[in-house]
Amino acid sequence: MAPKNRSAVPRRPPTPAVVLLLLLPCLAAAFGAADARPLLASGGGGGVRRVLLANGLGLTPQMGWNSWNHYGCNINESVIRSSADALVSTGLAKAGYTYVNLDDCWGDDQRTSQGYLAANPKTFPSGIKALADYVHSKGLKLGLYSSAGTRTCGNTMPGSLGHEDTDAKTFASWDVDYLKYDNCYRDRTPETVRFPRMSHALMSSGRSIFYSLCEWGYMEVAKWGGLYGNSWRTTTDIKDTWTSMLSNIDENDAYAQYAKPGGWNDPDMLEVGNGGMTYNEYVVHFSLWAIAKAPLIIGCDVTSISKETLGILSNAEVIEINQDRLGVQGKKVRKYHGGLEVWAGRLTRHRKAVLLLNRGAKRSMSITATWPDVGIRRGVTVEARDVWEQVTLVPKFTGSLTAVVAPHSCKLFVLTPVGR
Repeated sequence: MAPKNRSAVPRRPPTPAVVLLLLLPCLAAAFGAADARPLLASGGGGGVRRVLLANGLGLTPQMGWNSWNHYGCNINESVIRSSADALVSTGLAKAGYTYVNLDDCWGDDQRTSQGYLAANPKTFPSGIKALADYVHSKGLKLGLYSSAGTRTCGNTMPGSLGHEDTDAKTFASWDVDYLKYDNCYRDRTPETVRFPRMSHALMSSGRSIFYSLCEWGYMEVAKWGGLYGNSWRTTTDIKDTWTSMLSNIDENDAYAQYAKPGGWNDPDMLEVGNGGMTYNEYVVHFSLWAIAKAPLIIGCDVTSISKETLGILSNAEVIEINQDRLGVQGKKVRKYHGGLEVWAGRLTRHRKAVLLLNRGAKRSMSITATWPDVGIRRGVTVEARDVWEQVTLVPKFTGSLTAVVAPHSCKLFVLTPVGR
């Protein structure tokens, strides 16, 4: 969550990646010579792996629910418990949404006299450990929020800057499973130092905790986030609008090569179901997040979820694209005039996910995905599965696939090579 009052926490323009190399001596001093390997992660499926992080989590993009997009600071233990209940009763938990994440405003305004974080006694009187026990009893996992600064973004509770080890051990003692780590009220220490500190603390906490860096894309976090975290925000906060959603996925797309099992680019949480977009626009939103291997973190009120919203979020064939074990982020491969686009990504078993997107608002348009664009050899014949209509198209396709796509809509296919 970016601060609402940006004048208090000015946003610096992204620093060229080469600057990161200049920080290596500082990192070596902070973490020891053993951690002074190159900071810049390599792209693709191999190369440099993470320096501090080896927690075995995030082999596919995380799925769950977060309180912020719908509730903001208006959360309490009843809201969290009822949301956990709803994930189970609606079938969303069975579909894969297992994390129940508290965002900002769960904590007391100040640390205890011993220097520890504590739950807000008015809104979470039972404490976080009791809440974690309840969430775990449902077969789910609990996530918390903090900031790599002196305060959290809502300025409602202390941040973890300078208290990384203490807070990580506190989270572990509460049986927390996930940490979203924001970037407000920071000092002049660069992100490339502050965020690794918490990574080191979590790894030393005695518990495997999913680490989600909410760095807002400063300092090209995708190029080094995989050394320290399981996911990293590549963008500013999403808004529940068509324009904001597309802006975030476009910015995220530039870093596709850095995603891989264990570490994912994060264009922010889902707005599906919050009411600011149409049904078709939410289908586009979910489809783009799925093909881009983005975290699928629900941001609506799941206790009163509509049938339409539930249908989008629980589409098993779309989720399967996102959770494909190959872990290759799909990306934009072709732009046509008039806001027409083709996105594509590799899947296991030599399959391809292909998305045809009509960004235009005026009329339906025909969009073609050619085999060279989507990475299929010329002459190969495929079977095309429309994952929203849940039908396999006939006849089979060779060389290209064309479909008519309505305004502000998409078509999403899985292409499987077959014999002629």
